[in-house]
Amino acid sequence: MKKKDLPEYMDTDTDIILTLLKQGNREAFTTLFRSLYKDLVMFAGRFIPDKSSCEDIVQSIFMKLWIDRETINIETSIKSYLLQSVRNGCLDELRHRKIVLQHQSDEQLSQTDIDTDAEDRLNYLDLQRSLKQALKKIPDTLREAYELHRFRNMKYKDIAAKLNVSERTVEVRISKAIAMLRQYLNEYLTVSLCCVMLKKIIDLWNIVL
Repeated sequence: MKKKDLPEYMDTDTDIILTLLKQGNREAFTTLFRSLYKDLVMFAGRFIPDKSSCEDIVQSIFMKLWIDRETINIETSIKSYLLQSVRNGCLDELRHRKIVLQHQSDEQLSQTDIDTDAEDRLNYLDLQRSLKQALKKIPDTLREAYELHRFRNMKYKDIAAKLNVSERTVEVRISKAIAMLRQYLNEYLTVSLCCVMLKKIIDLWNIVL
């Protein structure tokens, strides 16, 4: 069947169109669809670039028009009503796309945070194990002074009293312990470590780099 032009009475008299539609007149609906479909799709293209989405929107509007034909109330011309419906449909689609994109973006950021936190946690645990191993490799006198100062927060003079040595000796032992630990842990204290990890290392163990 060839495309029909919209009859003049249908273009100007909304009451007649609605009367025919409410009566379930399929011919009137088909003529209306074929007469305005292409123009409405082009109109939708002003808002949405892909033709497929424009066609889906226009088709859904005509479908709704047919489904709601018995209760629908149109105060403007049928063409104006359909144009407004297409515009609203396009705006709804754009809002939906924006929400979807935002949700996807949030998920990606969230996943990135999760992945980063997990990686940092693994690096932290790995470094913690390495520090314990490194402490076992340094001389007992150096390790004892270092652990009393770093892990028990004891002052040099208190450590000196406990070990029965001078404060200068305590200072030397701790300095040597730090130097040896730095050498053993060098592979973990590279530029590739993120600043957050470096801060955690410094804060947790006070290793002087």
